[in-house]
Amino acid sequence: MGEAGMLVDSHCHLDFPELEVSREAVLARAAEQGVGTLLTICTRIRKFDQISVIADENENIFATVGTHPHNAEDENDIGPELIVKLAERERVVGIGETGLDFFYDNSPRDIQERVFRNHIEAARVSGLPLVIHTRSADADMARILRGELESGPFTGVLHCFSSGPELAQIALDLGFYLSFSGILTFNKAEELREIAAQAPLDRVLVETDAPFLAPVPLRGKTNEPSFVMHTAQKLADIRGMSLEEIAAITTDNFFRLFSKASRPAAAAA
Repeated sequence: MGEAGMLVDSHCHLDFPELEVSREAVLARAAEQGVGTLLTICTRIRKFDQISVIADENENIFATVGTHPHNAEDENDIGPELIVKLAERERVVGIGETGLDFFYDNSPRDIQERVFRNHIEAARVSGLPLVIHTRSADADMARILRGELESGPFTGVLHCFSSGPELAQIALDLGFYLSFSGILTFNKAEELREIAAQAPLDRVLVETDAPFLAPVPLRGKTNEPSFVMHTAQKLADIRGMSLEEIAAITTDNFFRLFSKASRPAAAAA
């Protein structure tokens, strides 16, 4: 894949043990597959320094800062001021991942919402986009996003999108992006493929969510950033486009949304 088709993995977890043990090899395989930029995602602010170091040591890796809804109860004491402060670091380009997960309910729902709203405020103040996790919480997610936008603008992406068409349309109408993971390749994901077929091309991203959700034909394996090409290829097939075209579009979309991130030198030349 040439420079014009450079891919971005817009959501991975390079600090997670499954990838950390062989990170150099993981990053080498990503580069071989044309993945020129990676966004490694924070799920616990108290572990943010580990994630920040990964980005600091690699010119093609950026980071976020935030608390996953699973961990909301553990980090309920962290307010938007600290998030904004940490987001000032050079390689931090987004806030999150944050949001609502009512499937597992690992943290009480009221605390998830409070922590989510703290992150929204941090995104509003910092001007950085939100990376939003939402599962089994479509109505509450729509309610919060609509209400918070009335208090002041912010933007973001619904990552690893797996909700229904109603939330997809609401998110798009509110100006958010949708990011598609390996789920797009799963046999039973026909509704998701229909959403991907209809979403505006200037509002879609691709990701791995590595080490989770390896795409077909690699299901069951530990996911890694190099596998994002399979999701991009599926999106290309759905849209009747080439892999190179989808790579260029989703890369442009990534750098438009995460505007603090810089393109790789070769691609920017």
